[in-house]
Amino acid sequence: MTKQNAFTREDLLRCSRGELFGPGNAQLPAPNMLMVDRITHICEEGGKYGKGELVAELDITPDLWFFACHFEGDPVMPGCLGLDAMWQLVGFFLGWQGLPGRGRALGSGEVKFFGQVLPTASKVTYNIHIKRVLKGKLNMAIADGSVSVDGREIYTAEGLRVGVFTSTDNF
Repeated sequence: MTKQNAFTREDLLRCSRGELFGPGNAQLPAPNMLMVDRITHICEEGGKYGKGELVAELDITPDLWFFACHFEGDPVMPGCLGLDAMWQLVGFFLGWQGLPGRGRALGSGEVKFFGQVLPTASKVTYNIHIKRVLKGKLNMAIADGSVSVDGREIYTAEGLRVGVFTSTDNF
């Protein structure tokens, strides 16, 4: 069976409701914390490390919730939301791979911010390069990612780690 290699906003909303990968498995957050409008490309091969990649997008409009509160008179998308979007996508990759359990961010290596997303921007693009997928007692992916706004790279993160857990009781 061929896996779906692109996902619409409606697909991602289904994922946020637990309908895409099944109950108890990887979910994306619901709006407003869902930081992706579509996944334009996902594959098990390719990317910088040949282990898989994702490309996703977020449409920017001046009425997005975070511009009103971060910061008053100086609106900018919080950098932590871009970082969270990258974790969201690594977790989505694990669910797409069929690995069971609920996703949890486990950390990252170096994160760099060298640009910003303003309300005048049009589109944020996320690029995720899977470095390693661990399957076994711990199901986890490690990836590098970047965030671009209107074609200009503005954040990078190395060693993004996300796991999926069949029980989060002792997490």
